[in-house]
Amino acid sequence: MTNRRSADNRTTRRRFLGDAAATLTGAALLSVAGCNEDMQRMSGRSSGSLIGAGSVVLFQGDSITDAGRNRRSEGNANDARAMGNGYALLAGAHLLAQYCAADLKVYNRGISGNKVFQLAERWDKDCLALKPDVVSILIGVNDIWHKLNGQYDGTAEIYQRDYHALLERTQRELPGVKLVICEPFVLRCGAVNDTWFPEFDSYRAAAKQVATEFGAVFVPFQAMFDEAVQSTASSYWAADGVHPTIAGASLMAQTWLDAVAKA
Repeated sequence: MTNRRSADNRTTRRRFLGDAAATLTGAALLSVAGCNEDMQRMSGRSSGSLIGAGSVVLFQGDSITDAGRNRRSEGNANDARAMGNGYALLAGAHLLAQYCAADLKVYNRGISGNKVFQLAERWDKDCLALKPDVVSILIGVNDIWHKLNGQYDGTAEIYQRDYHALLERTQRELPGVKLVICEPFVLRCGAVNDTWFPEFDSYRAAAKQVATEFGAVFVPFQAMFDEAVQSTASSYWAADGVHPTIAGASLMAQTWLDAVAKA
């Protein structure tokens, strides 16, 4: 006899994966007419809308955003090799397919191992020079991980202070830029154990606080994964507790797209 709880879990898991697949493959089914209709809706949006015709969209962060991207191709917008193999590629690909007549330019400039202050050190070249209209940032896990490993002496307060300064600089140098702040996340498996908590939660709270202060879209990645692990093992979504699997990247892209669409 089938255990009802197991059956419910399988149903929930199928729903998760089905929703992600629908979001990320739906763009491939768009007809030319559908693409043009989306473009017309985009053109009719107000000037406060997040993504419009001709927008430059930049994904920034650490290894989760980097996802093995090819640095030699990074100067080319919309280049799959330059987008890595993670959520930035999946979300960017969906935008380009859905708004195929919008002349969007999508870049990924995430760099593995980065903390907030290292974003700031390369911000002129890897952000401001691209003149993005939308800047999406996922940063924070290294700010605590490297501290736990004895490689960094930062705190959640330093993280928030540096993040605030970076966003203040970005808005000053790029008037009208739209900001997307992604919640740092971890899953309790692999490299992540009880020593991460409760300190890690203060980094999450800091990211949400700066998002609120700067009127940014906030993408709740931790909440998303907390729900996902109710039906499937943490390692299914991020084997080492930090870097998402392809299933985890798919959920991230779906959640990012949903948050941006509601903005």
